[in-house]
Amino acid sequence: MRARPLILHGHIALLAVLCLPLASCGENVLRPADRAEVEQTVAAMVNGEPVFVEDVELEAVARGLISAGTDFGPQDDAYTLVLDQLIDQKLMAQEAEKLGLDRDPMGRRRLEMARERILGNLLVESLVSVKVTEEAINRMYGEQVRLQQANDRVRVAHILTETEETARALYAQIEGGASFESLVFNNSIDTRTRMENGDMGWLSPNDLAEPFPVVIANTPAGEVSPPFQTDQGWHILKVKDRRTEPPKTREEMRPEIATFLTLNEVSRILRRLRTEATIEQGGGERYVPSTDPAPATPDPGDDL
Repeated sequence: MRARPLILHGHIALLAVLCLPLASCGENVLRPADRAEVEQTVAAMVNGEPVFVEDVELEAVARGLISAGTDFGPQDDAYTLVLDQLIDQKLMAQEAEKLGLDRDPMGRRRLEMARERILGNLLVESLVSVKVTEEAINRMYGEQVRLQQANDRVRVAHILTETEETARALYAQIEGGASFESLVFNNSIDTRTRMENGDMGWLSPNDLAEPFPVVIANTPAGEVSPPFQTDQGWHILKVKDRRTEPPKTREEMRPEIATFLTLNEVSRILRRLRTEATIEQGGGERYVPSTDPAPATPDPGDDL
């Protein structure tokens, strides 16, 4: 398998069409499971019609003011601002209905288009809830780290213990001010490196077993990683030096990966739907799209 770097530009047009009302596809989408847990609590009544707390939260998520699942209510400054705007929106909608604008042919068509757009966004949310999981993000991040560290050289040291309990106790000492080097000799079970303060020398991260490459990517030079497990036991890793720039951390890359995974799934389903659909232009001629949906990129585990 040949890994490939994360490329988003091929999906940007698709993002603009399907995710415009959302603050960030894959990042701030309020997923179905989240919506089911939100109670239908009335935030305000406008001429007898309710504005629900859920509506305020959904709007705040869509604008990127909060992340899905964040506690949000009247105690937040943004809550009152969003609620005021939803009240104004409902007042204007009520006035438009009084004037019969919703029954005008052009008004009906525009309402139908808005309905289609919302249904498309609901489909995106559904795809995100199923496909854009932390496991999928971790898997793609691991692939990206290996690509970005392909030519890296780092100098690392480690403490190897048999149990998680021992490793976490040592890590707590380091966080409390103890030096990494002072703990190696009496605690590391790696006889090859403990006489050298745990020093493993200069190496390529990709030559090490998982999850060493990801741990190295997320540990700045001069700092120590939290404990992690391999087949050998439990490690505490210190990145002593780098000869190249480190890749982005998982948290830095997470929004981009989440967006990529979302658009990848959207492109997959659009390609299937276009294949199965009968699409004709006015007059019965076969419709030829100006552009194809963004091509789906194979998952990191797929054979290319």
